[in-house]
Amino acid sequence: MKNRVVCVVHGEESRTGRIGSIVASLGFEELRCCNRLGDPLPDRFDDIAGVCVFGGPMSANDDATLPFIANELAWIDTVLAAGVPYLGVCLGGQMLARCLGATVRPNPDGWHEIGYHEIAATPAGAPVFGGLDHVYQWHCEGFELPRCCELMATGVSGHFPNQAYRYGDKVYGLQFHPECTRDIIEWWMSGASEKLSERGAQQAEEQIAGACAHDARIHAWTVDFLSGWLDRRAAAQPSRIAAS
Repeated sequence: MKNRVVCVVHGEESRTGRIGSIVASLGFEELRCCNRLGDPLPDRFDDIAGVCVFGGPMSANDDATLPFIANELAWIDTVLAAGVPYLGVCLGGQMLARCLGATVRPNPDGWHEIGYHEIAATPAGAPVFGGLDHVYQWHCEGFELPRCCELMATGVSGHFPNQAYRYGDKVYGLQFHPECTRDIIEWWMSGASEKLSERGAQQAEEQIAGACAHDARIHAWTVDFLSGWLDRRAAAQPSRIAAS
């Protein structure tokens, strides 16, 4: 039985947040791997229901200087070849884009999306992303849309137009962070407060207000999305999967 979800993180204290808690609530075991710290990445997928690669402060273009980024790029190719459902969050979505032949680069105007920003589903993405209008962001790089993919959601501001895409039926790349609860947001702001001075970054008060305004909808969407992605939609009961 495929009952485990691989969660690839990029720091010793990295948290899988809302995604990890919902995966557990749906009856799956979270297999946490930090290749950066020497954890091996699975080479067999017999019991793997899905793979989620999370974000980090490094770049998807750092494969020449950071061996673990090169390892993960090669490993993502094996995940895709095995037909395993894949979800890439921020860095994970950018690495997927690179594996599929697209470019990842900083915003040409030096813009950062840090805080809650508005997105809009495309016609193709409406059935999946139509329930989202604001999402949590923390990035300065974005991805081009790989030629073989469907664009599912766009950024309303235009600074990072590609916000979500799909390759086939079960492979998704996201620019944003659905895993982020208010606790994680406060932890990130505390640990990297200097980033709040970057162009485009929202200040702490605005981010907390955004969490109060949007967290419940993001949580409900993430429950529904992960339930479908992991083929547990019928078993998912959002009212019983509490927000973290």
